[in-house]
Amino acid sequence: MKTNVGSCDKVFRTVVGLAIIGVGLYFRTWWGAVGLLPILVAALGWCPLYVLLGINTCPVRKPEE
Repeated sequence: MKTNVGSCDKVFRTVVGLAIIGVGLYFRTWWGAVGLLPILVAALGWCPLYVLLGINTCPVRKPEE
């Protein structure tokens, strides 16, 4: 499993995930649990949807010579 989520994308997903959890707690609904998904993807650095769409936000490392 290659990482396909870059650092800016990880930060964005973490903030959005925390916001979703916060809204879920505020309104006392279980939908706040959906916020765990973007946090999990950020922690793993791998997004299955990106694989299907062929997207990669990780910077490409050049091989050392």
